[in-house]
Order: sequence, then C-alpha cells, then structure tokens
Amino acid sequence: MFSTNHDPRRESARQGEEFIALVHQKMRRLVQEFASGEINRTQFHRLYDRYQRQIAAVAQLLAESDPALWRTAVVDGEDTQHLRKRLSARPVGMAVYLIGTTEPLQTFGAFEIAPGRIRPMLDGYRLAAGEVFRAGIRRTELDDGRWLCFVPGTRTTLVALFSLEPSDSQLATLDRLHQDFEQANHHALGQRDPDPQAMAYPYYTFVQRRGEALDQG
Repeated sequence: MFSTNHDPRRESARQGEEFIALVHQKMRRLVQEFASGEINRTQFHRLYDRYQRQIAAVAQLLAESDPALWRTAVVDGEDTQHLRKRLSARPVGMAVYLIGTTEPLQTFGAFEIAPGRIRPMLDGYRLAAGEVFRAGIRRTELDDGRWLCFVPGTRTTLVALFSLEPSDSQLATLDRLHQDFEQANHHALGQRDPDPQAMAYPYYTFVQRRGEALDQG
C-alpha cells in the first residue's frame, strides 16, 4: 500500500505564509478604503499597524522558531472588526446657525460646546470662507480629541461634533444632508424670523441612529 509522509512543520509553515498573503490583501483593501473616504485616519493607522505587527511576528516565528507557533503571534485580544468599530467616529451632536448670527437656530444630540467657545471658531470659519456658497467643509480637532466640522450652506452653517475624526464619507453624508435641510426649509429660511420648530432636520436621525448603532457595537 502506497503512503506519503505528512510533515506537520511544513504544513504549518505553508499555512503561515498563506496567512501573511491574506494580511497583505487586507492591507491593500485598507489603503483603498482610506483613499475612498470610508474610514478615518485613526482607523487606518491603528489597523495598518495591527496588520504590520501580525506579519512581522508571524514571519519571525516561521524563520526562527517552530512554524507551528505562528498562530500565537496573531492573538492580541481584540478582533479587527471590534477595533474598526471602536475607532469609528460617532456623530455626537449638531447645531444649525443662520449666517450672520452667533446663536444657534437649533441644536440636537449632545452638542455640549459652550457658546463662548464656538463663536470664535464659527467667526473664523466664516471669515476664511467669505460666506461664499459651497465654500467647503472645514474640520478641527478639539483639546479632548473630539472634532468639530463646519458645513456651509446658502443661508445657514451646520456645525457637527464627532467623537473622533470623521471619515470623508461621513463628511460627504453631512454635506448632502445639509443641502437637503436647506432645500426642505427653503421657504422658512427665507423669512425674516424663521421658526425653528416648523422646520425639518434630516441630520437629526443621522445623529440618533449612528450614535445608537455604534454604542451597541
């Protein structure tokens, strides 16, 4: 009867090399996700570093130690999906300001930024943008690690507070929602003294649902 010799060390080494190739694929996908604005820089840096460390550790064990031990090098207590979710920016709260005013027309979510703190930043943004239509979204990091984003409109400015730096995809969503806000409330915003209680706020759901979903993750 014909038989073949099975070498566990060689088989384990082959699996380790396949694992390294798979991680390289994940790194390339991560690069594309950042390039397309799907993830923020914190997510990119932490995940890329995680993949780098996994490859280096596995490669070292394959070269210098028992190849069967390579799996121990990739156990670090937190899976990639949980890490990605934990580092996702969560929309915390928002405020809408009529152009030319320093008091918010409406706030929702946990927009816990003192008016005295927001005014200089809002004035600086308006000065830089020249209050020009579609002047561009600006974002700035606060001392506590949270981020403020300023989204321009024709009659209003949206100020959004995020738990971490938002991705380009999240900012694009905010931009679209703010356009919808101004379009939906076109007549109300054209009044001399618009009533905020009579308006519709598309991004209110964005704050509530995104925040709850990430909290549950």
